[in-house]
Order: sequence, then structure tokens, then C-alpha cells
Amino acid sequence: MDTSVTIIGLVLTLIIAIPIFYSIRYSSLNKTKIKSIKQKFSQNNRFNFELMETQNKKVLALDQKNKGFLLMDFNAKKEVVSFVDLNTIQSCKLIPTTENNSDTIVKIEFQFHYKEGEKTDTIPFYTIENDQIGQVCLHEDHQIAKKWIKMIQDCITI
Repeated sequence: MDTSVTIIGLVLTLIIAIPIFYSIRYSSLNKTKIKSIKQKFSQNNRFNFELMETQNKKVLALDQKNKGFLLMDFNAKKEVVSFVDLNTIQSCKLIPTTENNSDTIVKIEFQFHYKEGEKTDTIPFYTIENDQIGQVCLHEDHQIAKKWIKMIQDCITI
């Protein structure tokens, strides 16, 4: 009887321990990847992305002092990393794109207007193709995009 209780205890321990192990391993790999990307775009420690937020496999980072913005999207088939030096930006706005004749948002982009010339640059933040279940992440991503657009505008105007 003691042997069967021991075996059941070991099996239950393994059932609980294996998913926890893989979760911790995945988390540490992501932290390492994010740290290396931040280091790559710091431009010899010029930018220090101290303000950072992660949601739905997207990482947004901002250096308010030196005015740099970094967006990492791990949802796409190939990860997308976008960097913007906010010292060269005049303004920034959010561009939601909807389907024809409906209110369904299929894409949300950050649009940056440069100080010099009429040049604009867009960075995709949400695309329905990368949302596997279909607009499950849309509301959360739209709210975080609105929050960050305000933070970026505040950083530009300072």
C-alpha cells in the first residue's frame, strides 16, 4: 500500500512540475531575448529603456530622458522589432484600420511624423492575422496602444 501511494504521489508531482518547469524556462528565454534586443538598440548605452510594458507577446519600451521608443512583437511569424528615435519626431498618432463597411478593426498602427520634411513612418501594432483566435487581443491591444500613444506624445513635447 505504501508503494502505490508513493507512485501516485510521484506521478502527481511530475504532472504539476513539468508544466511549471516549461513555463519558467519559456519566461527566462523571453527575458533573455528582450534584454538582448534592448541592448542591441541602446546604441552604446545612449538609450536606457527603463519604462517597459508587456502584453499579448508584445513589448513596448520607452526612454523618456533620451527619447527613444522600442516595440517588439513576438506574435508574428517572424518577430518584428521597431525602434524610433523620438528626437526626430514631431508628432505621433494611432491609426486604426477597419474592414469595409463595418466597425471591425483589422489593424492598429503607430504613425510617426518626422520634424524634417513630410516624411511619415508607420509601425504595425496589431494585425488580425497575428491574432490566432480572431480579435481576442484587440480590445487589450487597443487600450494599451492608446495609453502608449499618450506617453509617446508627452515624451515628444518635453
